[in-house]
Amino acid sequence: MSVDADTLTALLPPLAQARLQSLKVTDAGVAVLVLDASGLDGIERDRLEVAIKDALRTSVSEVRVAMMADKPKIRIIAVGSGKGGVGKSTVSTNIAVALARMGRKVGLVDADIYGPSQPRLLGNEGVKPKATEKKLIPVPSKWGVPVLSMGHLIEAGKAIAWRGPMAGNALGQLVDADWGDIDTLIVDLPPGTGDVQLTMLQRHKPLGAVIVSTPQDLALIDAARAMQLFEVGQVPVIGLVENMAGYACPHCGEVSDPFGKGGTEATAKALNHPFLGRIPLDLSIREQSDAGTPPAAGDGPQAEAFAAIARRVATWLDNQ
Repeated sequence: MSVDADTLTALLPPLAQARLQSLKVTDAGVAVLVLDASGLDGIERDRLEVAIKDALRTSVSEVRVAMMADKPKIRIIAVGSGKGGVGKSTVSTNIAVALARMGRKVGLVDADIYGPSQPRLLGNEGVKPKATEKKLIPVPSKWGVPVLSMGHLIEAGKAIAWRGPMAGNALGQLVDADWGDIDTLIVDLPPGTGDVQLTMLQRHKPLGAVIVSTPQDLALIDAARAMQLFEVGQVPVIGLVENMAGYACPHCGEVSDPFGKGGTEATAKALNHPFLGRIPLDLSIREQSDAGTPPAAGDGPQAEAFAAIARRVATWLDNQ
């Protein structure tokens, strides 16, 4: 005897009725239900499915239940600086790689529309992203971090002469790509506090921000401006990173500080923000980065410096 969908719906437990999106009965007597399962954990979903099958098993030949939940929102971590030349892109790359080595599902967006560098840093220059359903598919890297950059979309060496709104729209295409199972997106922002940063704050709302600076006073003044922008946008500052902190002579081992020492940590303390760690001014970091081999992908003191910062970022994420 055939049974209609309305009759079956009336047999469902109240929770299933409240979450029911569709119910169909095939000619073979199979009931196919689609439910909204957002907010339910795995145990709750299993219990609901069992209750549905128990309620309908005597009325149809088979019960099939599909649980649909909202796609988890990707958490965005912005990496910014007040000025250029402080190594922000290198820090972004290596934080992402270090997080990936920890088992985190991390992607990377190169939001420096006018000066993209992530294709070089991740060793996938010349690879064009594919697209599906009007969304870009990130370019994979051999370091386990998929990435999207204007450097993947334009000819190598070609200048981008776009006004602010065009740059903002380009950023949207990179961030709103098909990131698959990625749950954390590191966004390498351009230096300063311009249109791209404002678009990021207004449209994409980062969960938190990492500020990169060298120890010198001029860089720290600009870093403070970058922090103020995030604070105005109600984006918490996860902490500060001091880059190019100390140079060890490869011949005698003596350590010098061409950009000063400790300024970023002192600024973090003065502004009541965490200090995430220091990255040394090291020739091997520059050489590996230029070769598309992030130091964080290897071993040794340089890799550990990035890993220590990534661990602090991961701890912050886990506490949100």
